[in-house]
Amino acid sequence: MKKYILAIDQGTTSTRAIFINQQGEAVFKAQRPVDCLFPEPGWVEVDADRIWISVIDVVNELLVISGAKMSDVAAIGITNQRETTVVWDKETGKAVCNAIVWQSKQTQYLCEEREDKTDFIQERTGLRMNPYFSASKIRYILDHIPNGQERAEKGQLLCGTIDSWLIYKLTEGKSHLTDVSNASRTMLFDIFKMEYTKELCDIWNIPMKMLPEVRDNSSDFGEASFFSGNVHVYGVAGDQQAALFGQCCFNKGESKNTYGTGCFMLMNIGDKPIISKKGLLTTVAWREKGVTTYALEGSVFIGGAIVQWLRDQTRWFEDSSDSEYYANKTKSSHGVYFVPAFVGLGTPWWDDDARGAIFGLTRGTGRHEITRAGLESIAYQSKDVIEAMKNEAGLSLPSLRVDGGASANGLLMQFQADILGCEVHLPSCLETTALGAGYFAGLYCGFWKDKDDVLSNHVISKVYKPRMTKKESNEIYNGWLEAVKATCAFKPKKG
Repeated sequence: MKKYILAIDQGTTSTRAIFINQQGEAVFKAQRPVDCLFPEPGWVEVDADRIWISVIDVVNELLVISGAKMSDVAAIGITNQRETTVVWDKETGKAVCNAIVWQSKQTQYLCEEREDKTDFIQERTGLRMNPYFSASKIRYILDHIPNGQERAEKGQLLCGTIDSWLIYKLTEGKSHLTDVSNASRTMLFDIFKMEYTKELCDIWNIPMKMLPEVRDNSSDFGEASFFSGNVHVYGVAGDQQAALFGQCCFNKGESKNTYGTGCFMLMNIGDKPIISKKGLLTTVAWREKGVTTYALEGSVFIGGAIVQWLRDQTRWFEDSSDSEYYANKTKSSHGVYFVPAFVGLGTPWWDDDARGAIFGLTRGTGRHEITRAGLESIAYQSKDVIEAMKNEAGLSLPSLRVDGGASANGLLMQFQADILGCEVHLPSCLETTALGAGYFAGLYCGFWKDKDDVLSNHVISKVYKPRMTKKESNEIYNGWLEAVKATCAFKPKKG
């Protein structure tokens, strides 16, 4: 019997390899940093070959520290930073330039040139016109390499997100594939027809022959012949959709929030897509045996980054984990609201010009109140997103499943439960992204029988129950909304 599923988790700043056993436990891990490049202000790139090398390294390290062989592996699951885009030469398998990372703003002008297509794109793809997504990145690369368009039209170039790049390398060029969740983040994929369309590709003048074939999340993506052992890639998903699946949010209304530098919240909305009118994204969560599940997604730009700002700019504490200690030195923020709009505000406000502000200061305000207000801002922003989701989908929120680094902050999680008025569930295994990819792979090859089998692995380590009355939570949340309105109303002068 095979012992493990190998999950490859390729993120923005690191690559990890994880062995998952049949109980859904991450039993062995290996990790390597990945350096981003910043050639110009606002640009973010990465060497695609370095990403590939990091995958080889972490898999080999994992085999060494576990004492396992590839023959012990039932299948490989891949999860990846979404939208980051690679273009490579079909014959040589070499990337033609650096990959453009999802965060990069270097393609903003290409989106602005196509502003008249904004509504059409959202109606077909569920996405906002934004350099965040892959289409403008592909166009940019073709414009900036020698004979890019000509080579693409001749079928000499291939493109894809990081999952496609890794599949191509692992299968030694035999598979040019992606899954539905990653395809849905390109701005080239019609989420109603569930296919790339010529209409969308023509907006960006991208030859469709460049694009990878799209498959269900649990599918045969090819044999990873680069490694011995006759192991196939049987599961692929973008990181946030993988986390939704890893948190076992299999039913409509079930939601997860990942608390990282920013916060990514997804709500399962079932098999019917809803095109948002409230600043949310509509995305494909996953597809199983041809049946698609959709999700609403909202993003908080500054989540855990507020703690980093407090640590680095105020120097009130040396370690991010100390923020909880200092915030607990006061019983409340005493009317202080911290709106961390350092790079504008995300869902549902979408105000790129907003800047950070602190309200409610008195002579008695100190680092404890401001630190607490900073932590509370993460919960307030998450509630903003959840309220938009509930209104849009017409669904209640029975509980919120959480993961990510800041989910270890007990004060934040308790306040999140208080302000939402629902339970917050922290799983025992926080490797939810890797778990999701592993579950997709394991379900395909029979490592787990079905989703009920997967659900039996989902263990909650802590439940935070709301302690505030609805009146109390509404009062302080209304104060937050007033602070946000004031923040958006103030436009600082440049210079």
